[in-house]
Formats: sequence, structure tokens, C-alpha cells
Amino acid sequence: MNGGLVTLGEALGVVAATEPGPLAPGAALRMDFAGAEATVAIGVSRLGHPSAWVGSVGSDAIGTMVLDRLRAERVDVAHCRIDPDLPSGLMLRERRTADHIRVTYYRKGFAGARLSAADIDTTQISTARVLHLTGITPALSTSACEAVHSAVDIAVDAGVTISLDINYRRALWSESDAAVELSKLVSRADIVFAGIDEAALLVPAASPAGMAESLAALGPSQIVVKLGSEGSLALYNGELIRQPAVPVTSVDPVGAGDAFVAGYLAGVLDDGSISHSLHLAATCGAFAVSVPGDWQGLPSRHELGLLTGADINR
Repeated sequence: MNGGLVTLGEALGVVAATEPGPLAPGAALRMDFAGAEATVAIGVSRLGHPSAWVGSVGSDAIGTMVLDRLRAERVDVAHCRIDPDLPSGLMLRERRTADHIRVTYYRKGFAGARLSAADIDTTQISTARVLHLTGITPALSTSACEAVHSAVDIAVDAGVTISLDINYRRALWSESDAAVELSKLVSRADIVFAGIDEAALLVPAASPAGMAESLAALGPSQIVVKLGSEGSLALYNGELIRQPAVPVTSVDPVGAGDAFVAGYLAGVLDDGSISHSLHLAATCGAFAVSVPGDWQGLPSRHELGLLTGADINR
């Protein structure tokens, strides 16, 4: 795969309740998988650009499901590790009430944390146009953190655009530990995505525009602040560009942020303007929340006008 997106991280099996209420014998459940970076890879692929995901899964039914589905979505998984000793991780998603989703992770000591620098292929990274990372992967284990830095070193040397979604997970590490590691990655990234709370890990709390300016001072050329139902804004070359959210009936909010990132990076690969990338990001986020699951609702290129009727081509 040349000229597209490469990302690395963790993918988990998902057991999700399909109806509101506490988990109990006989509850209706569905089997699926999830992973921030895998969702981005699928989203970029559906929008017509080459994408690759590098991760570690167990040699079990979950690992097989993950890799088979990614292949079906035309995501390159040639450099993934299949671990013979550790099982794939799992996420239990309970819809405790109609408006509240409760998630439990089983990931410590599982295959996803076995990702290492040995899994990073120099040619794959150096021939990509975008390397996408999140704040999840370096928190998984020491070896996964080393894999992230190995990929960044290769990308910097090759002039590959580096994208970083802060994507802070409180259950994986403390705010202080995350701030130290993420500051290093932000300083080497070209594009940084953050929500308001995530940006506050690294810069003083302020208005979204003020936080974007403070993040840009750390080195990135593009800062994208995700504002949920209020839309988003990007800071590029000192200019603020705002994007409203695309109105849609929300069915499942999980995965919206990753869908947003997928749309934005597809816009980068389109060689479009910042406004084009933001509009594409907002559209993908709206598609994602309109159906259950993390990645299932991600749109194909020909579907982009479905929600608004607007032409978002360059």
C-alpha cells in the first residue's frame, strides 16, 4: 500500500446489549469489534483512499473476526501480529438506560498490548501520506509506546504527515502520565485532534480558539478541536475555520469522534481545503451516530450527500 493512511493500535471484540436495561440472563446481545484506529482506517477506505491498520490480535475467534472484517473493508492488515499465546481483548457495552451506555474493558495483559516496534515496517510507514496515531496506543504497554515512537521516527525522516488524536482514556493512565507522553507526540505531529477536556491536559483552559492557539504553539501546523453538538473548529496558518455539526437523529454516540477524524483525514488525502476536510469530518461523524456500533455507519463516497443534500466535493 502506497500513498494512503497507516495507523496502529488496538482492536477489541465487543459484546453489546441491544436493548436498554441491566445485563441479565437472556439479555439480547450482539457480537462486534471496535478500535479507534481501526475505525479511522475503515472510514478512510470507504471514502476511497488506501489505508492500513497495524495491531496485535489473538489467534482466536475475535482476532479472526477483526482481521476478516478489516480485509473485507479493503484495509491492509499484512503487518498485523497474530499472537499465539494471548487472547484478543474484549469490551462489554451495557445500555443501562435509554440514554446511558456503560462500558467495561478487558484489555490488560491481552494481545493488543503486545504491539511492539518489531511490528513497524519502515517501508510501509515511509511510503504512506499520513500516519495516524491516538493517545490510546502508547498507554497500552511499554512495547506499544515504543511502537508509536518508532513509527513517528520513520514518518518524520520520510516527511510523512503525522496525525494525532489525543483520545485520552482515564482507565489506561493518569492525567499526569498522559500529559508527559502526549506532549512529546504533539510536538512532532502535523495535525492534532482534541476535545476540550483533552486539550486541557496539555494547555491552559480557555476558549476553544484559545486552546487551539496554545496547542499550535507546541508545534503542529493544524489543530482541530472537536466540540460535539456545537461542531468543530480548526486552526491553520493563524486562521480559525468553524464547522457546525450536521443535524441528525443520534442512535449511538460511540465512535463519532473516530468517524470525524476519518472524514478529516480523507479530506487531507483528497488534497482539499481545511473547510472541505471539516465538512467531510462533520458528515462522517453524523453518519456514525445515526446507527448502532462504532464503524458500521461510516459512509461511502457516493453517500456523502445523503444527510444534507449538499455537494461537499472540492
